[in-house]
Amino acid sequence: MLTEVQAGPYTVRGVSVGGVYTSLQVPELDVVLDVGLPIRSFCGTDRIFLSHAHPDHASGLGSLLGVRRLIGKGAPQVFLPAEIEANVQEALAVLSRLHHTAMDVRTVPMHPGDVQPLGHGLFVRAFRTHHPVPSLGYQFFRRITKLRPEHQGLPPQDIARRRQAGEDLFDTVERLELAYATDTVSRVLETEPSLFDSRILILECTFIDARHTVEDAQARAHLHLDELIARASQFRNEAIVLMHFSQAFAPESVHATLRARLPSELSERVRIFAPETGRWFG
Repeated sequence: MLTEVQAGPYTVRGVSVGGVYTSLQVPELDVVLDVGLPIRSFCGTDRIFLSHAHPDHASGLGSLLGVRRLIGKGAPQVFLPAEIEANVQEALAVLSRLHHTAMDVRTVPMHPGDVQPLGHGLFVRAFRTHHPVPSLGYQFFRRITKLRPEHQGLPPQDIARRRQAGEDLFDTVERLELAYATDTVSRVLETEPSLFDSRILILECTFIDARHTVEDAQARAHLHLDELIARASQFRNEAIVLMHFSQAFAPESVHATLRARLPSELSERVRIFAPETGRWFG
């Protein structure tokens, strides 16, 4: 059973349980975020973004490639931390020999701050997350032109005439659409403050109650709900998708705990990426 939530104009579907598997798809952006589990309905997506190489986020890549081959899909683009590119390619080469099947990908190694165009005006920028292994988050954005404030009262014909004369009347600005940050300590909110301004923020929230302290979360290189509550006034996002909850919490208890604990300034914007009832996927 996959989870699906609507966050502004974007659909986020898949599964995410801390330490077990995380595989998400945002179909409107044509991206898959991590492949801890090979989900058949994700196999048509040609852009895969790996946050890091821990098995619960990357071990499903080989199986996903195998399914893609069965349905006639070619090598996808795999965006990943530059430090793990060689190891991922080596792992896929081993799987290719074991399966007697080519598992080809077009890797796109990225460092924090690197920007890659994705087509149709969409870009992605990598940013550093804070985990014991090389890891990245991804900020998807569009570049748009906006008339400078001092020119906004001009009639359209004057704007057209002045543009034809070569005047520079516009600024290019970034419209932050969706950010993805998982397996990180809360310091990412300081080192990447644009997360507070992304239209949609997909953010891990592994620990949610007093069974674990903030110090426990930091020691395990993850986030605690207490840390988000303490920063509630800083989140300017249209919607926040919280995910990657610990397997120690039943899905229904995740919903109950977040409903009880989230302050009003966050509760209406938070989407809980967990089944309403029942077991975790699998």
